[in-house]
Amino acid sequence: MTRVPSRQLAPDHILTILADAPPRIGALTARLSPAEARTAPAEGEWSASEVLAHLRACSDVWGGCIARIVADDHPTLRAVNPRTWIKKKNYPRLDFGTSLRAFGRQRAELLVVLEKLPPEGWSRAAKVTGAGKPLERTVLFYANWLARHERRHVDQIEQIVRTLTAPGR
Repeated sequence: MTRVPSRQLAPDHILTILADAPPRIGALTARLSPAEARTAPAEGEWSASEVLAHLRACSDVWGGCIARIVADDHPTLRAVNPRTWIKKKNYPRLDFGTSLRAFGRQRAELLVVLEKLPPEGWSRAAKVTGAGKPLERTVLFYANWLARHERRHVDQIEQIVRTLTAPGR
């Protein structure tokens, strides 16, 4: 079951988190070699490349929902799990730098959509089907979900880098 965010962030806070993620990931990983970006800090943990691949899949899915809700009047969307979506993409196999640049471009496009929204635009909604009972989801819901989820994973990348670059490792 997919976790739903328990606390709504304000739109300006969401925009800040979403805008900061790509450059923060870039700064955190700037000193990693391509091999280190693909190295998990421990058995069973994700590498920075795997976390970035996951973030890209989430951005594809939830950012796509946002774009569709903004473009269409109360669309019906089919729920897609980012973990299923990533299986259709080659994100985990891409060079880290290439993937990060693509993530940055994708994020810039999403921010253009969100920054143009008037306050009432954050309340635009869609009916979401395919995961049990149909649900109503708003732009604010998806943007909040993306920002809160992403913030945790950017912190995860920071921990990965800290572990991989620790003295004596």
